[in-house]
Amino acid sequence: EVQLVESGGESVQPGGSLRLSCAASGFAFSDFAMSWVRQAPGKGLEWVSGIDSSGTSTSYTASVKGRFTISRDNAKNSLYLQMNSLKPEDTAVYYCKISTTNARGHGTQVTVSS
Repeated sequence: EVQLVESGGESVQPGGSLRLSCAASGFAFSDFAMSWVRQAPGKGLEWVSGIDSSGTSTSYTASVKGRFTISRDNAKNSLYLQMNSLKPEDTAVYYCKISTTNARGHGTQVTVSS
């Protein structure tokens, strides 16, 4: 059974940083591209960033480019999202997912507020 468990979300002030983690199990993690998506209050799901199976190719939505960094550790079956210079509009529940499927975790809440 595919399991994706996100952690690391919390409340921070604008300009702050957070590092989200996603622990994966139940599938061959190193064989799959992975993504981070988010859902802000009252809005739909938004793709944030993606990384290929080897970790050598990454992509970002325009609003986070230069502020967020996606990475993975295939030896630890883990996906990460380093978020810097956080803005109130980054407030959302963040989910990791297998890029080519709908499988995602329960999410972790990120709140950016002064």
